Amino acid sequence: MSPKPNENFIDATIGEMGHALEILRRNGPNGKILGIDWDLKQIKNCESKIGNFQNRVILVNDSYANLKNIIEKHSFKPVNGILFDLGMSSWHLEKSGRGFTFLKDEPLDMRYNTKFSNELTAEKIVNEYPEERLEEILKEYGEEKFAKRIVREIAKERKIKAIKSTLQLVEIIKRAVPARYRFSKIHFATRTFQALRIKVNEELENLSKVLPQAVDVLMPGGRLVVISFHSLEDRIVKNFFKKNSKLKTLFKKPIVASEEEIKENSRSRSSKLRAAIKIK
Repeated sequence: MSPKPNENFIDATIGEMGHALEILRRNGPNGKILGIDWDLKQIKNCESKIGNFQNRVILVNDSYANLKNIIEKHSFKPVNGILFDLGMSSWHLEKSGRGFTFLKDEPLDMRYNTKFSNELTAEKIVNEYPEERLEEILKEYGEEKFAKRIVREIAKERKIKAIKSTLQLVEIIKRAVPARYRFSKIHFATRTFQALRIKVNEELENLSKVLPQAVDVLMPGGRLVVISFHSLEDRIVKNFFKKNSKLKTLFKKPIVASEEEIKENSRSRSSKLRAAIKIK
């Protein structure tokens, strides 16, 4: 990001403010941050952490897919850098209670934004989608090789009773996959949960929608930085950077977490950071 004094930055996935606070320590005395998060509870969490930076932070509860509208509404210009730290935060796994984790028994919700009760949830997908569509979702968004077997088992279960909790779904997946798959390095439910979360929140569509907006609003010389956590996201970012003539990539290959970082934070093992500068 290379923040300089008095420059303005957008943290489009502000989460728990980890990145934002580091930028604020470097872009003073008058540099600002526009922090966006789709989850209202995350915005509330940020409000309690702002401290002395209150005058230099604007917090917005919205989807980053609406980036241009948000910028116009808050007259946030110029924009010297934009950061996307994709996917869910540790808070979503540990404290949200919305079914993002397969390690605790929670309702199958998986929405980042719970403002509207009629929005799509993981429970709705699992219980109501046709088997063919459900299989497509697990294959496309989760790259799950046992999608057909898992969906077949889901279909059997939902005829008997509705699938409402995370551990109920985990048990179904466990019955569906081969025994050897249950003891692999990655938990056997990971890809199914990933696929449902991505579908519920339209994560890949929103990412494809926002990247052109980000380039448009950046000042010449401004930086666009994206941290992704699975191959589908990274592929979108990689191809966009490659094809956009207004961008010059900073690194040929993505930056990945060091062994030391992975020891401290195991969730960083799949992260890939790509960065580019808008050409003057």
